[in-house]
Amino acid sequence: MKNISLKLSFTLKTVMATAFILQSCASINPNNIKPIKIDGSSTVYPITQKVLEHYKADPSNKTLSNITIDDNFSGTGGGFKKFCNGETDINAASRPILKDEMDACNAKEVRYIELPIAFDALTVTVNAQNTWANDITVAELKKLWEPSAQGKINKWNQIRSTWPDKPITLHGADQNSGTFDYFTQAIVGQSGVSRKDYNYSEDDQALVNAVKQDANALGYFGYSYYDQNKDQLKALAIDNGNGAVTPSSEAVENEQYQPLARPLFIYVNAKAAQNNPALEAFVEYYLDHAPKAVTEVGYIPLPEEAYHLAQVQFQRFEVGTVFDGKAQYNLTIAELLRKQAQFETANK
Repeated sequence: MKNISLKLSFTLKTVMATAFILQSCASINPNNIKPIKIDGSSTVYPITQKVLEHYKADPSNKTLSNITIDDNFSGTGGGFKKFCNGETDINAASRPILKDEMDACNAKEVRYIELPIAFDALTVTVNAQNTWANDITVAELKKLWEPSAQGKINKWNQIRSTWPDKPITLHGADQNSGTFDYFTQAIVGQSGVSRKDYNYSEDDQALVNAVKQDANALGYFGYSYYDQNKDQLKALAIDNGNGAVTPSSEAVENEQYQPLARPLFIYVNAKAAQNNPALEAFVEYYLDHAPKAVTEVGYIPLPEEAYHLAQVQFQRFEVGTVFDGKAQYNLTIAELLRKQAQFETANK
């Protein structure tokens, strides 16, 4: 087990600098093992499920083979409510922790370790039977999703005159979702601001199923959910003024898929990890196997250095966030890596 030294001057000003420094023990006492509770983003959910699949099948994990790991999703925002109340050990997030969530965690003395695990190409999709739409501009998406579109923009030809005079059915994330926060900020220009007359869910698979069943549908969700359903969905290329770009690993890595490329995270309760060797071991396993799991479910893995920095941050129990309570848009993988490196340098 690890012996933690707490720096109790944890304030919003020092959240990026406070660190937990722990010492490793030689063995794990089975009596100290506790169940692990995970919640948060449905976007990140496939990654965690894939890691769990490998974890349970790994013969090297015999000591912890009977540990209970409860993995659910209630959206990034819904998950942070539970996490900051001390109800869960890990919160999966499709955006960074926000200022009000930092305040909530601080009020409950929940110290968190922010660990980037992947990049996503947030994908706008239509039904595979849609023969007219192959790309869409950011301006057209804003026209479709902004609040003033409610009850007014209901047909495809209202978005682009060459598209047919057919009804358009919209599907998207609910308000507890980090995807909702990110999409509205990136497209509409203000987080949480959107038309309300659309079909919404915190379950990305439910959105996938809805688009698959309706030839006139348009929806948005994490790239993995599109990647696993390519035969029944079509991804629209996004034109941000520099030409239409189809979502892909290459487009994200080459910094071309903007503004819908974004990092994905897990946040770990530092004290819970200190008190539960099973949680500590699982997070270490998660980071070791994230590149493979991320690739298998269709997201974009981070560079090896990013996972190394995350491992160092977790092993040293360096708590806080590099985002200062604000989501950052048009972030690239290289910029995320710089933020990680700067955080690590500040905590040496």
